[in-house]
Amino acid sequence: MFNTVELPIWALVLICLLAAVTAASHLLFPSVRWFFRRRAERVVARLNTRLTRPIQPFKLAQRHDMIQSILYDPDVIRAVNEYADEKGVPDNVAFETAERYAREIVPAFSASVYYGIGTRLARWLARAFYRVRVVNQDRNIIGEIDPDATVVAIMNHRSNMDYVLVTYLVAGDTSLSYAVGEWASRWPLRPIIKAMGGYFIRRKSLNPLYRKVLARYVQLATKEGVTQAVFPEGGLSRTGALQKPKLGILSYIIDGFDSDGPRDVVFLPVGLNYDRVLEDRTLIAAADTSKRFRFRWITVFRYMRRHLWQRVTGQFHRLGFAAVSFGEPVSLKAFVSEKGTSDPEQLADYLMHEVGCAVPILPVPLIARHLVAQGGEASLQALRADFTHEVQSAEHDASEVHLPVDGPAKPMHDALRMLEVRGVIKMDKDKVHVTDGFLPLMEYYAASISHVPARIIDKVSAT
Repeated sequence: MFNTVELPIWALVLICLLAAVTAASHLLFPSVRWFFRRRAERVVARLNTRLTRPIQPFKLAQRHDMIQSILYDPDVIRAVNEYADEKGVPDNVAFETAERYAREIVPAFSASVYYGIGTRLARWLARAFYRVRVVNQDRNIIGEIDPDATVVAIMNHRSNMDYVLVTYLVAGDTSLSYAVGEWASRWPLRPIIKAMGGYFIRRKSLNPLYRKVLARYVQLATKEGVTQAVFPEGGLSRTGALQKPKLGILSYIIDGFDSDGPRDVVFLPVGLNYDRVLEDRTLIAAADTSKRFRFRWITVFRYMRRHLWQRVTGQFHRLGFAAVSFGEPVSLKAFVSEKGTSDPEQLADYLMHEVGCAVPILPVPLIARHLVAQGGEASLQALRADFTHEVQSAEHDASEVHLPVDGPAKPMHDALRMLEVRGVIKMDKDKVHVTDGFLPLMEYYAASISHVPARIIDKVSAT
């Protein structure tokens, strides 16, 4: 019993490591986790005194507990059994598959990461690239919504900058939980997005078990009052225009909604528009194929390298306006009561119409629309007249127009200058020409305001 035992060094090191991990997991780690959780609770308590819509306890729950709540839901258990029968695998194997899906979907929200890093970085990025504006900032629309209701922001999807822009602009009111596509599931974006409260979805997955796990997470988050942000178009618009909405997330919310329950769901239409979309050429090129837009790090690195060079040499100028407008909130209870239906397709079409009415009208899209209508060439005088008339008509119709307070002349001049520096147009005395090969780009920007009601265009034409 007390004899000497000889071991190779590697075995001794391995035994010591295993002993250290075991001791830490039983003694040290629980204390460390408790310390940081108490600290996080104090941070959240201070934040909630400043936020219009406080962070819900569900977002702060242990990730393990969320996953277990989903996995042991009766509907998910039923889906696991059906999956096992369909695939001919044991129930425990099917359950492990469901658990893998749940771990992939469920976020690991950190208030410290969201407000300590995320919103500050979003603010810096948005203001570094654009002149950021909230068109109807005179109204506290989020603050007017029933504090007991679950808010779901419904947004058009023009650029990956959308996440950054809206996160920055609503940071003083609430924290958002985004539904994010597969493009962001790569390292290092994956842990960052999960810590920011985002959850990943496989947009093309037709696996019933996966869809049931995703549906239960969305329904639990909605039931617990988590403020969410959804892009019903499903992906970036390749044409610049609003796309037909996909029903996935909306149908999950409707299926889990109890119209007689205490908590309403309020959809907040959010319209976004840009004088320049960072990915415009990539999206236009992708519009000619059936392939999905793919996130490529090499493209990001190339752009960052070029951008840093422009910054160092003083050649960089901000990319015009990035504007956000909030539409009128839509109560799901009121919608069901008024329309007499909870049909997801009808609701999605109505919400996208409201988003379209909220999308801001900006200088570059206005110029693009008139140049496209004239076949790519127009006189400067006619362009100025059309620009001014349409701005006046849109403002009279209460559309969301954003221009500086000193009238339309300067923003039009700045927009033309920005397009000229980029090489999109050429100005020859009193003529403005779209450069060869850039007409599709102008059509892309013109399409971003194709949602403007026809009565506004008719007014301009009559003028």
